[in-house]
Amino acid sequence: MDIADEIKAGLRPVVDLVYPPRCPLCGAPLAAQSGLCIDCWSGLEQAEGPGDHGGTTQVFAASRYNEISRQMVLNLKHGRKLALAPLMARMMAHAAPQTIATGESGTNALLVPVPLHRLRLWERGFNQAGVLARELAKLNIGELCVDALIRSKRTPSLGGLGREERSAALDGAIQIRKSRRRAVAGRDVLLIDDVYTSGATSTACAQTLFHSGARSVRVLCFARAG
Repeated sequence: MDIADEIKAGLRPVVDLVYPPRCPLCGAPLAAQSGLCIDCWSGLEQAEGPGDHGGTTQVFAASRYNEISRQMVLNLKHGRKLALAPLMARMMAHAAPQTIATGESGTNALLVPVPLHRLRLWERGFNQAGVLARELAKLNIGELCVDALIRSKRTPSLGGLGREERSAALDGAIQIRKSRRRAVAGRDVLLIDDVYTSGATSTACAQTLFHSGARSVRVLCFARAG
């Protein structure tokens, strides 16, 4: 335990006294500041996997997208409960086999979050996928490259759109940052996101990464629909 950890451990009783630990989803009392209550934990469903998308990209998910995982995602993304990110990242790390985290080439996989358009980023103040990627890097799951991809145009919500409409909306929307092209070339990439639904955005990101020379691309998300 380093000095910072010792300080945190020493302050924990004071923090617990001032801010009694509660479940971030339902508000039930907890024994510690991190984690969920038993009822919320029991509501999470483990994702079956890995899933396969398009025959070239595997998808690893920590949980199925149900009411509990949906609440966690919304609380992180829109409720600004960033304290959920370390817990979600630990679950994601558990879903990623060590061989995936280290990369097939023997070097650490590159952690690349799905990007937000700059206006959406300005409105929200953070990219939830980037926050999760940073937490994964702290767990030694790959090497962080938080700004490799750019969302060059603001796309509409893809929910309810057909396959061709989603493809048209994302056409040219995801680009590689020129200064990161060399960093991506030849690397195994873990594409990080909070939720995997239709796979349209992940496909656009993966195609851009492959065109930039990535050796392989796999998706690691917190929750997967379907």
